[in-house]
Amino acid sequence: MTTETFQFSLLSTDGGARRGSITMPRGEIRTPAFMPVGTGGTVKAMYMDQVRELGADVILGNTYHLMLRPGAERVARLGGLHEFCRWQHPILTDSGGFQVMSLAGLRKITEKGVTFQSHVDGSRHDMSPERSIEIQGLLGSDIQMQLDECVRLPADADEIERAMEMSLRWAERCKAAFGDQPGKAMFGIVQGGDVKALRERSAEALSAMDLKGYAIGGLAVGEPQDVMLDMLDITAPLLPQQKPRYLMGVGTPDDILKSVARGIDMFDCVMPTRAGRHGLAYTRLGKINLRNARHAEDPRPLDEQSACPAARDYSRAYLHHLVRSNEALGGMLLTWNNLAYYQQLMQGARDAIEAGRFHAFMAETQARWDKGDLDPV
Repeated sequence: MTTETFQFSLLSTDGGARRGSITMPRGEIRTPAFMPVGTGGTVKAMYMDQVRELGADVILGNTYHLMLRPGAERVARLGGLHEFCRWQHPILTDSGGFQVMSLAGLRKITEKGVTFQSHVDGSRHDMSPERSIEIQGLLGSDIQMQLDECVRLPADADEIERAMEMSLRWAERCKAAFGDQPGKAMFGIVQGGDVKALRERSAEALSAMDLKGYAIGGLAVGEPQDVMLDMLDITAPLLPQQKPRYLMGVGTPDDILKSVARGIDMFDCVMPTRAGRHGLAYTRLGKINLRNARHAEDPRPLDEQSACPAARDYSRAYLHHLVRSNEALGGMLLTWNNLAYYQQLMQGARDAIEAGRFHAFMAETQARWDKGDLDPV
């Protein structure tokens, strides 16, 4: 489904959980949605055709990494990110703010923006709200994120408030820089750390800007899960019902289900691809660490009921061998399995919301994880 405008339709609800659809010129995003992370123009260890076949409607690209390598202007000259990486469906780009916080050296943050040193070659760069939007425009992304300042928790309340207020001012500047781009969207980012009043102030101020979507940032950055969920309980009800809600950088399958229950529509995380490259499989049966010696002679597949060949057609013994031997194929197969499971989980959530049984689906899924993979399936 495509349209010449950016539209979000809320199709059904079950308690706090929502099933919806984002439509735009490059296609439809079915929500709740998990966006595989394509940091530098690639979902690591995967072909883009594979990613699409698993059920992904949208991928995420990273402004910070792409501006450093190969450069936003070069990507634009080569036809934009969709053409460059052979993904002709929606792309969301983050603003680069989180990576500046976590990767870059010698950061200096002022009202104007951020000056930082590249982690790649030490070169110096300036990133203002306007430049972030310019870079995302050069990449050609369909959903662009405001530049914000993300504070790693735990942090002092005064520091959290300063960053939140700065992020609100930057959101206004990003909105002005983005302007009117039919068929595309800019999302604001709610900040405020783990301080209830700051989350409320940020959500209310951003809602008043009447943006096309809203992200909740500054979570999954060191705080316990219960703190993250508390902040969602506070924040989500304050955001417009008829706009998509995106929880940035989250997370585990358990994080995702509990967040869907609280009204979140979109997710991204490097976890399924990173875990796959390090020998960890996410499955219907819970997490399976293929480095563990108990898999050395196990002829079972990861999940014989899965539609994904990586989960169904290769023995755990073979996967264990690949992982322990540092063979590239091990990371490729486990990444394939993990992304397949995440998309299966999202489809299960969408179906359950439509059927009015999301909480039963979540309980059944968690019970299967708790039972583990040792008993016969």
